[in-house]
Amino acid sequence: MSDTTTRALSLLNLLQTHRHWPGPELAGRLGVTERTVRRDVERLRDLGYRIESVPGAAGGYRLEAGSAVPPLLLTDEEAVAMAIGLRVAASQRLVAGPETTITALAKLEQVLPAPLRRRVAALAESVQPTGMNAGAPVSSDVLGELALACRDHERVRFTYTAASGDVTLRRVEPHALAPADRHWYLLCWDVDKEDWRTFRVDRLDGVEHTRVLFERKPLTPDEIDEFILVARSWVRQPVEADVVMELPLDDMRAVFGQWGQGASAEDDTHTRWPVGGADFRETMYGLSWIPEGVEYTTDLVEPSRGQLREVLQRMLRALDAAPPVPLASRDDAK
Repeated sequence: MSDTTTRALSLLNLLQTHRHWPGPELAGRLGVTERTVRRDVERLRDLGYRIESVPGAAGGYRLEAGSAVPPLLLTDEEAVAMAIGLRVAASQRLVAGPETTITALAKLEQVLPAPLRRRVAALAESVQPTGMNAGAPVSSDVLGELALACRDHERVRFTYTAASGDVTLRRVEPHALAPADRHWYLLCWDVDKEDWRTFRVDRLDGVEHTRVLFERKPLTPDEIDEFILVARSWVRQPVEADVVMELPLDDMRAVFGQWGQGASAEDDTHTRWPVGGADFRETMYGLSWIPEGVEYTTDLVEPSRGQLREVLQRMLRALDAAPPVPLASRDDAK
């Protein structure tokens, strides 16, 4: 294989791993001049790859949708079968790294010609795997666009419809996509709020790429899991209540971390915090996390209030009573 061919394939690989590449950075990665990059781009175009070039200081190259399936890689039938399989895998949560699945899907559909993309969409709609959990429908195009933005560290804009029905325009730096229960969630840094936010993907629309790149803020896998877990808990619960605790809002947030979302200052020394669960036991578990020594009141309503009181009274009686005789001691007495 000639150096020219090797270099062209290296260029193609770079174009497939990021949505947008500045010309000087491509030249630096390949160890060639920008003029050589332009010539190699033309060679790839001659092979059927549709590569967009943007002039100027913020310009560069990107692999466009609508090009032919890359030669010697996949036939049309293989490409369609792979795209459908990736869609099913993503919707079924079959892969340990869901973002990897939809990134691969986005990369494949990015180069499929329009007729093949239509075939994939039509066939995927008719495929209903057994055991699929029902959930809010999510556009694979939206998932793909968000996955690419997470991969490329690119800011995006979209409109978001909250559970209350309020519609807002958000500017975010996408960090991770994750499925949880029956929904997909986007974890991102909200540029305007200057804080982390988690959005239900089925509630966002009109994803726009800004081509503004950002430096990823560090988050550990455990921190990502906690953000998603908190987001899942924000769906309406069968048993809900407010707690007003004797703790200033800043102190409360320092103790609760992400679980302090939704808290508000009642006054300078008290914080109101919503808590809830599937039943009164889950609500009791939430109340148990209020720090030791912090007094609080709650508006938990009946019958949950009475059920919780009965359980706690029995617990107190059990703690006040003498412990049962150990089994070994009973055996020795015989």
